Amino acid sequence: MPVMIHYASIDAYIAAQPKEAQTKLKQMRRAIKAVVPKAEEVISYCMPAFKQEGIVVWYAAAKKHFALYPKTAVLAAFKKELEPYSVAKGTIRFPVDQPLPLDLIQDIVRFRVAENRELAASKTVARAAGKRSKKQSLKP
Repeated sequence: MPVMIHYASIDAYIAAQPKEAQTKLKQMRRAIKAVVPKAEEVISYCMPAFKQEGIVVWYAAAKKHFALYPKTAVLAAFKKELEPYSVAKGTIRFPVDQPLPLDLIQDIVRFRVAENRELAASKTVARAAGKRSKKQSLKP
């Protein structure tokens, strides 16, 4: 079983990767940050991630690919755009020997931001409804 390395920061994660991978990881990071400049950068599941009303995306480097982990709804929404890439179980793999599709990555991030915003809004509405019904049940 592989050993999970727990990184203190995204900078530490990137610095621990081979030199060739660092450039593309930095490109991916910049592309994502351009869409969500106020998002919190975190390490989650031992990978870099961006968090804004929940995790927006995770990303990572591997020997033969760079991966973006955007959650599964993205795979259906971007099915045609993702055809050139290996896709499985919420993972999109970009080959190391090809340029990163930064525009596509940014479109995926925008989609995820909208998903998170919608989910956060529905939770707010549900909480408010729960508080109202609780107040009503307390009335004599």
